Amino acid sequence: MKPPRYGRMVFGASAILFGVIALLWHDSDTWQTLRRIWSLPLGAVIGGCLMLAQIAGGIAMQHPRAAHSAAIVLGIVYSLFSLACIPDIAAAPAVYAHYGSFFEQFCLLSGAIAVAAATGTNAARADRLGRMARLGLGVCAISFTLSQIFYLHLTAGLVPKWIPPNKIFWAVTTTIAFALAAIAILTNRQARLAIRLMTLMLALFGVLVWIPLLAAHPSAHLNWSECSLTFLMTGAAWMVAEVRSF
Repeated sequence: MKPPRYGRMVFGASAILFGVIALLWHDSDTWQTLRRIWSLPLGAVIGGCLMLAQIAGGIAMQHPRAAHSAAIVLGIVYSLFSLACIPDIAAAPAVYAHYGSFFEQFCLLSGAIAVAAATGTNAARADRLGRMARLGLGVCAISFTLSQIFYLHLTAGLVPKWIPPNKIFWAVTTTIAFALAAIAILTNRQARLAIRLMTLMLALFGVLVWIPLLAAHPSAHLNWSECSLTFLMTGAAWMVAEVRSF
């Protein structure tokens, strides 16, 4: 079965962008939590190979016949990216930002699992993968809620000034939206609608927040990495929304 075209394209293109900028700029603003990979023996080589694999998976994701193989490649990459976040959690378990980084990568893994479910030929396995993708995204939605609660003023600071009524209103509203999405996804009550609305919200974060920041400050590597990550998460959620069986 072919995965939906547009979600697949967003997911794949964002993976390519993230991989390319990570190969271009080896700094903490670009790699963020993934900088832990550098500390491994031959870390630069390992990191480069993972980013090349992500680029290859993103390219393959653009072709329906190669999407299943791309999902496997990206699933491995995002599993390793998730694991790379664990040392920071262990080093500072009271800092929620480290958990947030883990669940951002886990969201991407859920998207890859969703593509595998959509392209698999074994119906029973596809059903299991679909449920895994939904539950994984639901847990991630809990994390997004908590991140915005703990860092509400930082979240509000990203809201464009021109959007009425004010920054705090939208920070609180999106936090509540993530919480409601988490409940719907995990209980499988109107889960598909909740995931689609969350996908739209993530896409709006990219369009209204990160693209303008990127246009205003293109030399800031953090803007590039956050923009690509936001659209990667958008594509991942989009793919979960299109899984036929939860």
